[in-house]
Amino acid sequence: MSLRDRKRARTRSALVAAAAELFERQGYEATTVAQIAAAAEIGTRTFFSYFAAKEDLLFPESDLRVRAAADAIAARGPDDQPPAVLLRALRAVGEDSDDLSGRLAALRLKLIRTVPVVRGRALQIQMDAQREIARHLAAAFPELGEMGAAALTGAFVGAVTGALQVLLEDSPDADDPAAVQRAVQAATDEALAPWFR
Repeated sequence: MSLRDRKRARTRSALVAAAAELFERQGYEATTVAQIAAAAEIGTRTFFSYFAAKEDLLFPESDLRVRAAADAIAARGPDDQPPAVLLRALRAVGEDSDDLSGRLAALRLKLIRTVPVVRGRALQIQMDAQREIARHLAAAFPELGEMGAAALTGAFVGAVTGALQVLLEDSPDADDPAAVQRAVQAATDEALAPWFR
């Protein structure tokens, strides 16, 4: 990674951290892009070269999850079945990042429940991700067909989403990323069990 890329990554991380802090302290609606930019020590106009909108700060790694799934599908072995490939992608995301189980994940879930624009963005990202993963899955496993790939991807994403909602809302393990990751894994294993038959 070049010096410029490292600097961009640091600024991006600073923006996400500043936004999380401000959203938790003063609420989503009361927080402005100008405040987030100032807290990250950049100009407001520069903010928009990193994120298109304030709500995007809550989803900084959504593209990485889709890329992890696409990479796992591309790297499949000759005997790998589609559910196993998706589970491998989930494990890789969990090992590389706490985006699904850390502090930002809990804040994101809270704001999805309470802020319509965040909920809308979350649904858009989820639908786009499902469509993209299903496209890769159908191409790699033609026997599934487009419908089967879409159904399997929907079951997978639904299991992850459902498990995270329960875990990050009420669980005493919500502050333990490893426990959250194990619970998400168990939920996806259960949801995908019929596909292994």
